[in-house]
Amino acid sequence: MSLLDRLRPPAPPEYRDDPGAGRLEILVGGRRAGYAAYRRRQGAIALTHTEIDPEFEGQGLGGKLVREALSRARGEGVAVLPFCPFVRSYIEGHPDQLDLVPADRREEFELPVEN
Repeated sequence: MSLLDRLRPPAPPEYRDDPGAGRLEILVGGRRAGYAAYRRRQGAIALTHTEIDPEFEGQGLGGKLVREALSRARGEGVAVLPFCPFVRSYIEGHPDQLDLVPADRREEFELPVEN
């Protein structure tokens, strides 16, 4: 790798939805770096597990992946059920995303009832 290549900022990650596998994948340089597993229900998406491959850890990709998943849910107008602890933690740290979780389900996920 040349010095110029090392100085060039990395390309932004890409995202690929794989409905058959029930996961949203994050790609870096065309390689799958991780995924967020989900199950769709009428009017809601249950986010069940988030995983970043060890080779890609420490780059903030988990947060970017969850942000993308929440953005897509918002765009589709569906509620989010954050069964994944990482997703739940992300929502706790980003209160502007709390409205995606139905108010009557927030206590179940140990999230504030009001935002």
